[in-house]
Amino acid sequence: MIDDERTARAALSRLFEPQDAAALALVQAAGAQDALRIASGRLAAGPELEREITGILAGEGSSSWSGLTEALRRWAPRVPDLAPERDLATMRRLGGRIIIPTDELWPLQLADLGLQEPLCLWWRGVEQELPPAARAIALVGSRDSTSYGASVTGDLAYSLAQRGFTIVSGGAYGIDAHAHRAALAGSAGGVPTIAVMAGGVDRFYPAGNEDLLRAVADHGAVLAEVPPGSAPTRYRFLQRNRLIAALAAVTVVVEARWRSGALNTAHHAESLGRAVGAVPGSVHSANSAGCHRLLREGGAVCVTDAGEIAELASPSGEAMPPDKAGRAEPHDGLTLEDLILLDALPLRTATSVEKLATVAGLSPDSVRAGLGRLGLLGLAESRHGGWKRSGAAG
Repeated sequence: MIDDERTARAALSRLFEPQDAAALALVQAAGAQDALRIASGRLAAGPELEREITGILAGEGSSSWSGLTEALRRWAPRVPDLAPERDLATMRRLGGRIIIPTDELWPLQLADLGLQEPLCLWWRGVEQELPPAARAIALVGSRDSTSYGASVTGDLAYSLAQRGFTIVSGGAYGIDAHAHRAALAGSAGGVPTIAVMAGGVDRFYPAGNEDLLRAVADHGAVLAEVPPGSAPTRYRFLQRNRLIAALAAVTVVVEARWRSGALNTAHHAESLGRAVGAVPGSVHSANSAGCHRLLREGGAVCVTDAGEIAELASPSGEAMPPDKAGRAEPHDGLTLEDLILLDALPLRTATSVEKLATVAGLSPDSVRAGLGRLGLLGLAESRHGGWKRSGAAG
């Protein structure tokens, strides 16, 4: 009999699919150990427990609950395969661990998922404190990224890592891989990057990213809510996206097609009240159509550099981006009338107020006032009773 919380949750993570609302409500109502006994048929559940589960699900807005008997029938085929001790031994062999919500290492921001908080996390990598949401940024996007997407992702991830942020992504080809790789290169210490897997962490997936994911495990963390040996199914990819969104203060979509898993991650972030950023791309690029969709529908803020993303992660202003390093132009800040007057001023020979009024289409009084302002700014100068543009005006 399993009589400790950690082993019970390890078993439940194999018995239940991620985001199985009935299962999670059972755990919340009965506790992990009794939930396992009930789900595996070793303990009978009374009507009071069923009513409590019904109330929990109603509070979550779930209307698909068909009763505990039906749920038990659904879970029964997996009961013979439960071997939590074997799964825990596999993690120890890999130098990993399982963490549960009562552990000090548990990321507290996952509690924002409410009932959908994972039962446990299978963790492959160095044992170190994971960052709070405010120090983590999720960078996600297309698997078939363009050279533009790769370049932008690399710049963002590297610069954010240099600022001490942890980059969270999904370990896939394309944008995910570029994000992990650049974060490792720009690491300023701590946990440079976290890869959240859809399948078990015993097998790095996709195989083409094995070396990269091994490096992530060596320096950061590779996480999953499903136990070793679990297949990365399409359903599980969509479910793990909520973990990527919950771990970070900001989710940034760098490149995404019109229908993309990255948009699913952005929607999870939005539902959690997290900030969402989108990087604009070419209007001709199908790979940026999803980003433009997020911007047009108002679900995301346009971001173009690491400073803007850091600002989203710290709305109090602690990480305000520096002013853009663009060169100041002499005419910056001028009113429309002053710009018109500046354009009317000759470069070489001075001209009269009356002629300037004719060329600029302004009254003589407006011209005199404008010339005074331009003179103070060093953009116009008086010569022999007339006016011309100064050298500073270009």
